[in-house]
Amino acid sequence: MFDFGIIPPAMFLGMVIFMLYGFPVAFSLAAVGLFFGIIGIVTGHFGEVFLQALPLRFFGILSNDLLLAIPFFTFMGAILERCGLAEDLLEGTGKLFGGIPGGLAYAVILVGAVLGAITGTVAASVITMGVISLPIMLRYGYNPRLATGVIAASGTITQVIPPSLVLVVLADQLGRSVGDMYLGAIGPSILQVTIFVLFILVLSIIRPKSMPPLPKEVRGDFNWALLVKVLMGMVPSIVLIFLVLGTIFMGLATPTEAGALGVVGAMLLAAMNRRLTWPLIREAMASTTHITSMVVMILIGSTCFSLVFQGMDGSRWIEHMLSGIPGGPVGFLIFVNIFIFVLAFFLDFFEIAFIVIPMLAPVASSLGIDLIWFGVLICVNMQTSFMHPPFGFALFYLRSIASKDVKTSDIYMGALPWVGMQLILVAIVIFWPQSVTYWLDHGPKVDPNSIKIEVPGFGGQLGLPPMGGGGNGSPQIPGLTLPPLNGLPGAPPPPAK
Repeated sequence: MFDFGIIPPAMFLGMVIFMLYGFPVAFSLAAVGLFFGIIGIVTGHFGEVFLQALPLRFFGILSNDLLLAIPFFTFMGAILERCGLAEDLLEGTGKLFGGIPGGLAYAVILVGAVLGAITGTVAASVITMGVISLPIMLRYGYNPRLATGVIAASGTITQVIPPSLVLVVLADQLGRSVGDMYLGAIGPSILQVTIFVLFILVLSIIRPKSMPPLPKEVRGDFNWALLVKVLMGMVPSIVLIFLVLGTIFMGLATPTEAGALGVVGAMLLAAMNRRLTWPLIREAMASTTHITSMVVMILIGSTCFSLVFQGMDGSRWIEHMLSGIPGGPVGFLIFVNIFIFVLAFFLDFFEIAFIVIPMLAPVASSLGIDLIWFGVLICVNMQTSFMHPPFGFALFYLRSIASKDVKTSDIYMGALPWVGMQLILVAIVIFWPQSVTYWLDHGPKVDPNSIKIEVPGFGGQLGLPPMGGGGNGSPQIPGLTLPPLNGLPGAPPPPAK
């Protein structure tokens, strides 16, 4: 454990102590990094030249175009949270499925997936669906644990469904394309929604009294007017989803540009619902500024920590410990997911992405694990951080808007089956990587060692040296024999002796 010195483990322990004590994460990371950097310089374990890179790293963070997608998607979600779109979707789909047992639960899952694809924020989805659906579900006989569980779980789907902010941050930390991360998340998103729907289906057959259908006088008649109302709520959402995700997948826009298009589309939807007002825009801008500032400060603090940690061979220490885990890549993934599941009790997903992922990514890469698969798997795992008691943020959001008749114990107990289903998805993604990689465009594979370049006039072929070959000096080029100077076309004849 101490083959690479005592300082890397001490840095990791110091970071944990600071966070458990309750200091802000961004300042804790920066303080630990600078403190151990000074210790390393004094003891000769750390070169001063490393700290000279800090200003350049800060500038790199602030000038990173990819991170501009975060305020754009946040602003888009803040506007859609207040424009009335979710209310229309929930009312229409609730009446559409209300005639069958569990109909409202199906509606919540479907609307949660749609809201996840257009807002990207858990708070907006959970609070909106909780305010609208929870009183109706309780009023008409739904079990409180089932009602609160399905609302909280459907809100956390947002973390996996593009354009999730978690996927943007993970793409930046892993050095991969946001578009590829979004494509990789399509399969797990569909699987998660399917697992939730199947759970409600089975439960409605086994315990139909826990989720009775809505009375006829409440849901109304199933007619064309109801279908048109549902479509009028769905079509603008689908258009906005295509505007944001379709332009990325088709290569027409970068994630940052697609986020800007999404903001324009969200403002148009708010204007169509006659709710685009200056107070709404000010509230959305304040929320966006708060979240973006928090992300940037955490990223700056984590940069201070990671720079010193890497300079102290901390990455080699982590790789040394984790590479020897039995089971190879699968054993590594199981260990990492258990580790992150435990960390998620105490840390936010931004903190996990900025602190833990840079330590784990080199190990995953050295084991031959596709980093898109790895990133999507971590994202699927981190959605449980919003659900598991007692620190799940989705449970806090739900508690804040639920009536006093709903017990906190019911909210916590109701979340447990859904956490189990989320962990089932984690296991599926670990043992079935094609659920992520199937959607990726791998492109043609070319072996560099098979490339031959024919050079006219040289009487041979120019072959590229084997990739990764050793040896010092210039590589030898097989098959290349230079003719004498006087053999080249147009060369002067040799001087007479």
